[in-house]
Amino acid sequence: MNIKPFKTDADHPAALKEVGSLITAEPNTPEGEKLDVLVTLIEVYEYKEFSIDTELS
Repeated sequence: MNIKPFKTDADHPAALKEVGSLITAEPNTPEGEKLDVLVTLIEVYEYKEFSIDTELS
């Protein structure tokens, strides 16, 4: 998987699948760095797509 911003509905599940394959990656390795970047992209996407409005009227 190339690391890129999520542009389609399929990008999120593909990134989650890739994270699953990298979950045991050692820190400071190419795989570990890829894992860090993918997790960051996923966090941003999920915050934007699934955040709950907690402001009360």
